[in-house]
Amino acid sequence: MFDKDLNTMNNIIDDNKIYNGENKTKTILIVDDDVINRKVLGKIFSSDYAVEEAENGRVALTKILCNKNRFCAILLDVIMPEMDGIEVLKRLKGWGLLDKIPVFLITAERVESVEREAYELGVMDVISKPVVPYVVLRRLHSVIELFEARKYLNSVVLSQKNALLEQANKIIQLNQGMIEALATAIEFRNEESGGHVQRICKITRFFLENTEFGFGMSEEVINNIALSAIMHDIGKIAIPDAILTKPGRFTPEEYEIMKTHTTQGSVILERIPQFRDNGIYEYACDIAKHHHERFDGKGYPDGLSGEEISPWAQVVSLADVYDALNCKRVYKDAFTRDKVLEMIWTGQCGVFNPHLLDSFFLVEDQLYTMYENMSEIQ
Repeated sequence: MFDKDLNTMNNIIDDNKIYNGENKTKTILIVDDDVINRKVLGKIFSSDYAVEEAENGRVALTKILCNKNRFCAILLDVIMPEMDGIEVLKRLKGWGLLDKIPVFLITAERVESVEREAYELGVMDVISKPVVPYVVLRRLHSVIELFEARKYLNSVVLSQKNALLEQANKIIQLNQGMIEALATAIEFRNEESGGHVQRICKITRFFLENTEFGFGMSEEVINNIALSAIMHDIGKIAIPDAILTKPGRFTPEEYEIMKTHTTQGSVILERIPQFRDNGIYEYACDIAKHHHERFDGKGYPDGLSGEEISPWAQVVSLADVYDALNCKRVYKDAFTRDKVLEMIWTGQCGVFNPHLLDSFFLVEDQLYTMYENMSEIQ
Protein backbone atom coordinates (compact mmCIF):
# COMPACT_ATOMS: atom_id res chain seq x y z
CA MET A 1 0.00 0.00 0.00
CA PHE A 2 2.82 2.38 0.94
CA ASP A 3 4.78 1.57 -2.23
CA LYS A 4 1.68 2.26 -4.30
CA ASP A 5 1.17 5.64 -2.63
CA LEU A 6 4.86 6.52 -3.06
CA ASN A 7 4.81 5.66 -6.73
CA THR A 8 1.72 7.77 -7.25
CA MET A 9 3.39 10.74 -5.54
CA ASN A 10 6.49 10.29 -7.64
CA ASN A 11 4.36 10.45 -10.76
CA ILE A 12 2.94 13.74 -9.59
CA ILE A 13 6.35 15.37 -9.26
CA ASP A 14 8.00 13.73 -12.27
CA ASP A 15 9.88 16.40 -14.26
CA ASN A 16 9.43 14.50 -17.50
CA LYS A 17 5.66 14.65 -17.25
CA ILE A 18 5.80 18.39 -16.65
CA TYR A 19 8.12 19.15 -19.53
CA ASN A 20 6.31 16.78 -21.89
CA GLY A 21 3.26 18.99 -21.67
CA GLU A 22 1.10 16.63 -19.58
CA ASN A 23 0.39 19.57 -17.25
CA LYS A 24 -1.78 21.23 -19.89
CA THR A 25 -4.82 20.51 -17.73
CA LYS A 26 -3.35 22.87 -15.10
CA THR A 27 -3.92 26.60 -15.50
CA ILE A 28 -1.69 29.55 -14.65
CA LEU A 29 -3.25 32.97 -14.11
CA ILE A 30 -1.17 35.92 -15.35
CA VAL A 31 -2.21 39.24 -13.81
CA ASP A 32 -0.67 42.33 -15.43
CA ASP A 33 -2.09 45.59 -16.79
CA ASP A 34 0.36 45.51 -19.72
CA VAL A 35 -0.95 43.29 -22.50
CA ILE A 36 2.55 42.77 -23.94
CA ASN A 37 3.85 41.52 -20.59
CA ARG A 38 0.94 39.12 -20.37
CA LYS A 39 1.63 37.75 -23.86
CA VAL A 40 5.37 37.35 -23.17
CA LEU A 41 4.73 35.44 -19.95
CA GLY A 42 1.96 33.46 -21.60
CA LYS A 43 4.34 32.37 -24.36
CA ILE A 44 6.84 31.09 -21.81
CA PHE A 45 4.32 28.82 -20.12
CA SER A 46 1.90 27.96 -22.91
CA SER A 47 3.72 24.80 -23.97
CA ASP A 48 3.36 23.28 -20.49
CA TYR A 49 0.27 24.88 -18.97
CA ALA A 50 -3.06 26.35 -19.92
CA VAL A 51 -2.81 30.14 -19.50
CA GLU A 52 -5.45 32.65 -18.47
CA GLU A 53 -5.05 36.41 -18.22
CA ALA A 54 -6.38 39.27 -16.09
CA GLU A 55 -5.67 42.95 -16.67
CA ASN A 56 -5.85 43.99 -13.00
CA GLY A 57 -6.24 42.66 -9.48
CA ARG A 58 -10.01 43.03 -9.31
CA VAL A 59 -10.55 40.96 -12.46
CA ALA A 60 -8.07 38.38 -11.16
CA LEU A 61 -9.92 37.98 -7.86
CA THR A 62 -13.20 37.49 -9.70
CA LYS A 63 -11.66 34.70 -11.79
CA ILE A 64 -10.10 33.06 -8.72
CA LEU A 65 -13.30 33.16 -6.66
CA CYS A 66 -15.32 31.65 -9.51
CA ASN A 67 -13.26 28.48 -9.16
CA LYS A 68 -10.76 28.32 -6.31
CA ASN A 69 -9.33 25.00 -7.51
CA ARG A 70 -8.78 26.08 -11.12
CA PHE A 71 -5.34 27.69 -10.91
CA CYS A 72 -2.09 25.94 -10.04
CA ALA A 73 -0.13 29.23 -9.83
CA ILE A 74 -0.59 33.00 -10.13
CA LEU A 75 1.89 35.46 -11.66
CA LEU A 76 1.06 38.85 -10.18
CA ASP A 77 2.23 42.31 -11.20
CA VAL A 78 2.72 44.86 -8.41
CA ILE A 79 1.61 48.17 -9.94
CA MET A 80 -1.81 48.00 -11.61
CA PRO A 81 -4.95 50.17 -11.81
CA GLU A 82 -8.16 49.19 -10.02
CA MET A 83 -6.30 46.98 -7.51
CA ASP A 84 -2.55 46.48 -7.15
CA GLY A 85 -0.66 43.27 -6.47
CA ILE A 86 -0.19 43.83 -2.73
CA GLU A 87 -3.92 44.32 -2.22
CA VAL A 88 -4.59 41.11 -4.14
CA LEU A 89 -2.17 39.29 -1.84
CA LYS A 90 -3.96 40.68 1.23
CA ARG A 91 -7.32 39.46 -0.07
CA LEU A 92 -5.98 36.00 -0.94
CA LYS A 93 -4.33 35.69 2.48
CA GLY A 94 -7.55 36.71 4.19
CA TRP A 95 -9.42 33.97 2.31
CA GLY A 96 -6.78 31.38 3.16
CA LEU A 97 -5.90 30.80 -0.49
CA LEU A 98 -2.17 31.48 -0.32
CA ASP A 99 -1.72 28.06 1.29
CA LYS A 100 -3.45 26.46 -1.69
CA ILE A 101 -2.26 28.48 -4.68
CA PRO A 102 1.39 29.62 -5.04
CA VAL A 103 1.70 33.29 -6.01
CA PHE A 104 4.74 34.87 -7.70
CA LEU A 105 5.18 38.64 -7.66
CA ILE A 106 6.45 40.11 -10.95
CA THR A 107 7.96 43.59 -10.67
CA ALA A 108 10.12 45.95 -12.74
CA GLU A 109 11.25 47.88 -9.68
CA ARG A 110 12.77 46.03 -6.71
CA VAL A 111 11.56 47.99 -3.69
CA GLU A 112 12.67 46.39 -0.42
CA SER A 113 9.61 47.46 1.58
CA VAL A 114 7.27 46.04 -1.07
CA GLU A 115 9.18 42.77 -1.27
CA ARG A 116 9.24 42.42 2.51
CA GLU A 117 5.48 42.99 2.74
CA ALA A 118 4.89 40.52 -0.09
CA TYR A 119 6.92 37.81 1.61
CA GLU A 120 5.24 38.50 4.95
CA LEU A 121 1.85 38.06 3.30
CA GLY A 122 2.91 34.72 1.85
CA VAL A 123 4.15 35.23 -1.71
CA MET A 124 6.32 32.32 -2.88
CA ASP A 125 8.87 34.34 -4.84
CA VAL A 126 9.58 37.81 -6.28
CA ILE A 127 10.72 37.80 -9.92
CA SER A 128 12.27 40.84 -11.61
CA LYS A 129 11.32 42.14 -15.04
CA PRO A 130 12.43 41.54 -17.69
CA VAL A 131 12.07 37.85 -16.87
CA VAL A 132 14.56 35.21 -17.96
CA PRO A 133 12.35 32.47 -19.45
CA TYR A 134 14.28 29.35 -18.37
CA VAL A 135 14.78 30.79 -14.85
CA VAL A 136 11.18 31.71 -14.19
CA LEU A 137 10.00 28.46 -15.79
CA ARG A 138 12.22 26.36 -13.54
CA ARG A 139 11.29 28.30 -10.39
CA LEU A 140 7.60 28.03 -11.12
CA HIS A 141 7.83 24.32 -11.97
CA SER A 142 9.58 23.59 -8.67
CA VAL A 143 6.99 25.37 -6.56
CA ILE A 144 4.05 23.82 -8.41
CA GLU A 145 5.60 20.38 -7.89
CA LEU A 146 5.92 21.14 -4.19
CA PHE A 147 2.30 22.28 -3.88
CA GLU A 148 0.99 19.30 -5.86
CA ALA A 149 3.00 16.87 -3.73
CA ARG A 150 1.75 18.56 -0.56
CA LYS A 151 -1.86 18.37 -1.76
CA TYR A 152 -1.45 14.70 -2.51
CA LEU A 153 0.14 13.97 0.86
CA ASN A 154 -2.66 15.89 2.58
CA SER A 155 -5.22 13.80 0.72
CA VAL A 156 -3.41 10.60 1.76
CA VAL A 157 -3.30 11.73 5.39
CA LEU A 158 -6.98 12.69 5.27
CA SER A 159 -7.88 9.36 3.70
CA GLN A 160 -5.92 7.46 6.35
CA LYS A 161 -7.45 9.61 9.10
CA ASN A 162 -10.96 8.86 7.81
CA ALA A 163 -10.11 5.15 7.65
CA LEU A 164 -8.89 5.24 11.26
CA LEU A 165 -12.00 7.11 12.38
CA GLU A 166 -14.19 4.57 10.61
CA GLN A 167 -12.29 1.76 12.30
CA ALA A 168 -12.61 3.48 15.68
CA ASN A 169 -16.37 3.90 15.17
CA LYS A 170 -16.69 0.21 14.36
CA ILE A 171 -14.83 -0.64 17.57
CA ILE A 172 -17.10 1.71 19.55
CA GLN A 173 -20.18 0.11 18.01
CA LEU A 174 -18.79 -3.35 18.75
CA ASN A 175 -18.11 -2.40 22.36
CA GLN A 176 -21.58 -0.94 22.73
CA GLY A 177 -23.08 -4.06 21.17
CA MET A 178 -21.20 -6.27 23.63
CA ILE A 179 -22.37 -4.13 26.55
CA GLU A 180 -25.98 -4.28 25.35
CA ALA A 181 -25.73 -8.02 24.76
CA LEU A 182 -24.45 -8.62 28.30
CA ALA A 183 -27.13 -6.41 29.85
CA THR A 184 -29.85 -8.04 27.75
CA ALA A 185 -28.62 -11.51 28.74
CA ILE A 186 -29.05 -10.51 32.38
CA GLU A 187 -32.59 -9.34 31.64
CA PHE A 188 -33.50 -12.65 30.03
CA ARG A 189 -32.08 -14.42 33.05
CA ASN A 190 -34.40 -12.24 35.09
CA GLU A 191 -37.27 -13.35 32.79
CA GLU A 192 -37.74 -9.84 31.48
CA SER A 193 -38.33 -8.87 27.87
CA GLY A 194 -34.81 -7.76 27.01
CA GLY A 195 -35.97 -4.28 25.95
CA HIS A 196 -35.60 -2.66 29.36
CA VAL A 197 -31.97 -1.57 28.97
CA GLN A 198 -32.58 -0.02 25.54
CA ARG A 199 -35.52 1.93 26.93
CA ILE A 200 -33.53 3.14 29.94
CA CYS A 201 -30.81 4.33 27.56
CA LYS A 202 -33.30 6.24 25.40
CA ILE A 203 -35.20 7.72 28.35
CA THR A 204 -31.97 8.88 29.99
CA ARG A 205 -30.71 10.48 26.79
CA PHE A 206 -34.05 12.19 26.13
CA PHE A 207 -34.22 13.52 29.68
CA LEU A 208 -30.70 14.97 29.65
CA GLU A 209 -31.21 16.54 26.22
CA ASN A 210 -34.54 18.15 27.11
CA THR A 211 -34.38 19.22 30.76
CA GLU A 212 -32.25 21.36 33.03
CA PHE A 213 -30.58 18.22 34.39
CA GLY A 214 -28.58 18.04 31.18
CA PHE A 215 -27.68 21.75 31.00
CA GLY A 216 -23.96 22.25 30.56
CA MET A 217 -23.35 18.64 29.55
CA SER A 218 -21.62 18.08 26.24
CA GLU A 219 -23.01 15.67 23.68
CA GLU A 220 -20.17 13.28 24.53
CA VAL A 221 -21.03 13.31 28.24
CA ILE A 222 -24.72 12.70 27.53
CA ASN A 223 -23.80 9.81 25.21
CA ASN A 224 -21.55 8.31 27.90
CA ILE A 225 -24.23 8.59 30.58
CA ALA A 226 -26.91 7.08 28.32
CA LEU A 227 -24.62 4.16 27.46
CA SER A 228 -23.73 3.73 31.15
CA ALA A 229 -27.43 3.46 31.96
CA ILE A 230 -27.55 0.23 29.96
CA MET A 231 -25.35 -1.39 32.64
CA HIS A 232 -27.26 -0.18 35.68
CA ASP A 233 -28.38 -3.72 36.65
CA ILE A 234 -25.26 -5.59 35.56
CA GLY A 235 -24.74 -6.72 39.16
CA LYS A 236 -27.80 -8.99 38.89
CA ILE A 237 -25.52 -11.52 37.22
CA ALA A 238 -24.27 -12.33 40.73
CA ILE A 239 -27.74 -12.88 42.18
CA PRO A 240 -28.91 -16.53 42.52
CA ASP A 241 -31.67 -17.60 40.09
CA ALA A 242 -33.98 -18.61 42.89
CA ILE A 243 -34.09 -14.99 44.05
CA LEU A 244 -33.71 -13.21 40.74
CA THR A 245 -36.62 -15.05 39.08
CA LYS A 246 -38.86 -15.37 42.11
CA PRO A 247 -42.41 -14.28 41.10
CA GLY A 248 -43.58 -13.36 44.60
CA ARG A 249 -42.37 -10.97 47.27
CA PHE A 250 -38.90 -11.40 48.70
CA THR A 251 -38.28 -12.47 52.26
CA PRO A 252 -36.18 -9.98 54.27
CA GLU A 253 -33.12 -12.19 53.75
CA GLU A 254 -33.76 -12.49 50.01
CA TYR A 255 -34.26 -8.75 49.72
CA GLU A 256 -30.89 -8.09 51.37
CA ILE A 257 -29.23 -10.41 48.85
CA MET A 258 -31.10 -8.74 45.97
CA LYS A 259 -29.91 -5.33 47.13
CA THR A 260 -26.29 -6.43 46.70
CA HIS A 261 -26.67 -6.24 42.90
CA THR A 262 -25.75 -2.56 43.23
CA THR A 263 -22.37 -3.13 44.90
CA GLN A 264 -21.77 -6.26 42.83
CA GLY A 265 -22.35 -4.27 39.65
CA SER A 266 -19.77 -1.67 40.63
CA VAL A 267 -17.25 -4.36 41.54
CA ILE A 268 -17.76 -6.20 38.25
CA LEU A 269 -17.14 -3.04 36.23
CA GLU A 270 -14.08 -2.13 38.30
CA ARG A 271 -12.55 -5.55 37.62
CA ILE A 272 -12.52 -5.08 33.83
CA PRO A 273 -9.05 -3.53 33.18
CA GLN A 274 -9.83 -2.42 29.62
CA PHE A 275 -12.92 -0.60 30.85
CA ARG A 276 -10.99 1.82 33.05
CA ASP A 277 -9.79 3.89 30.09
CA ASN A 278 -13.29 4.17 28.64
CA GLY A 279 -15.13 7.47 28.95
CA ILE A 280 -18.15 5.78 30.48
CA TYR A 281 -16.25 4.03 33.31
CA GLU A 282 -16.92 6.47 36.16
CA TYR A 283 -20.54 7.06 35.12
CA ALA A 284 -21.24 3.34 34.77
CA CYS A 285 -19.74 2.42 38.17
CA ASP A 286 -21.59 5.23 39.92
CA ILE A 287 -24.92 4.44 38.26
CA ALA A 288 -24.64 0.69 38.88
CA LYS A 289 -23.94 1.30 42.57
CA HIS A 290 -26.26 4.20 43.33
CA HIS A 291 -29.37 3.94 41.14
CA HIS A 292 -31.36 2.71 44.18
CA GLU A 293 -30.40 5.60 46.46
CA ARG A 294 -33.24 7.89 47.60
CA PHE A 295 -33.26 11.65 47.93
CA ASP A 296 -34.31 11.30 51.60
CA GLY A 297 -31.31 9.08 52.39
CA LYS A 298 -33.31 5.86 52.88
CA GLY A 299 -32.05 4.09 49.76
CA TYR A 300 -29.20 1.62 49.35
CA PRO A 301 -26.37 0.64 49.42
CA ASP A 302 -24.75 3.79 50.92
CA GLY A 303 -27.75 5.73 52.21
CA LEU A 304 -26.82 8.80 50.16
CA SER A 305 -29.18 11.75 50.31
CA GLY A 306 -29.85 14.98 48.43
CA GLU A 307 -27.05 16.22 46.22
CA GLU A 308 -24.76 13.44 47.46
CA ILE A 309 -26.40 11.41 44.70
CA SER A 310 -24.95 12.29 41.29
CA PRO A 311 -27.33 13.82 38.72
CA TRP A 312 -26.86 10.87 36.34
CA ALA A 313 -27.63 8.30 39.06
CA GLN A 314 -30.78 10.29 39.92
CA VAL A 315 -31.90 10.40 36.28
CA VAL A 316 -31.32 6.69 35.69
CA SER A 317 -33.10 5.87 38.95
CA LEU A 318 -36.23 7.73 37.80
CA ALA A 319 -35.99 6.24 34.30
CA ASP A 320 -35.72 2.76 35.83
CA VAL A 321 -38.83 3.27 37.95
CA TYR A 322 -40.79 4.84 35.07
CA ASP A 323 -40.03 1.89 32.81
CA ALA A 324 -40.68 -0.73 35.49
CA LEU A 325 -44.12 0.69 36.31
CA ASN A 326 -45.12 0.90 32.65
CA CYS A 327 -44.13 -2.69 31.83
CA LYS A 328 -45.27 -6.11 32.87
CA ARG A 329 -42.83 -8.01 35.05
CA VAL A 330 -42.81 -11.56 36.47
CA TYR A 331 -44.07 -10.19 39.77
CA LYS A 332 -46.67 -7.66 38.51
CA ASP A 333 -48.80 -6.40 35.63
CA ALA A 334 -48.22 -3.05 33.93
CA PHE A 335 -49.87 -0.04 35.55
CA THR A 336 -51.93 2.53 33.66
CA ARG A 337 -50.22 5.77 32.76
CA ASP A 338 -52.23 7.75 35.32
CA LYS A 339 -51.33 5.25 38.03
CA VAL A 340 -47.65 5.39 37.06
CA LEU A 341 -47.58 9.19 37.38
CA GLU A 342 -49.47 9.08 40.68
CA MET A 343 -47.06 6.54 42.17
CA ILE A 344 -44.01 8.56 41.11
CA TRP A 345 -45.48 11.85 42.35
CA THR A 346 -46.55 10.48 45.76
CA GLY A 347 -43.26 8.70 46.39
CA GLN A 348 -44.66 5.17 46.38
CA CYS A 349 -41.65 3.97 44.37
CA GLY A 350 -38.89 6.03 45.92
CA VAL A 351 -38.26 9.60 46.96
CA PHE A 352 -36.81 11.74 44.18
CA ASN A 353 -35.26 15.17 43.96
CA PRO A 354 -38.17 17.70 43.68
CA HIS A 355 -36.35 19.51 40.86
CA LEU A 356 -35.92 16.18 39.07
CA LEU A 357 -39.65 15.51 39.37
CA ASP A 358 -40.52 19.01 38.12
CA SER A 359 -38.34 18.43 35.06
CA PHE A 360 -39.80 14.97 34.54
CA PHE A 361 -43.43 16.16 34.54
CA LEU A 362 -42.56 19.01 32.15
CA VAL A 363 -41.46 16.53 29.47
CA GLU A 364 -43.50 13.45 30.36
CA ASP A 365 -45.97 14.02 27.50
CA GLN A 366 -43.12 13.95 24.99
CA LEU A 367 -41.41 11.15 26.85
CA TYR A 368 -44.51 8.97 26.82
CA THR A 369 -45.08 9.58 23.11
CA MET A 370 -41.60 8.24 22.51
CA TYR A 371 -42.11 5.58 25.15
CA GLU A 372 -45.32 4.10 23.78
CA ASN A 373 -43.66 3.69 20.38
CA MET A 374 -41.03 1.44 21.90
CA SER A 375 -41.43 -2.32 21.76
CA GLU A 376 -43.01 -4.28 24.59
CA ILE A 377 -44.97 -1.34 26.08
CA GLN A 378 -48.19 -2.56 27.69
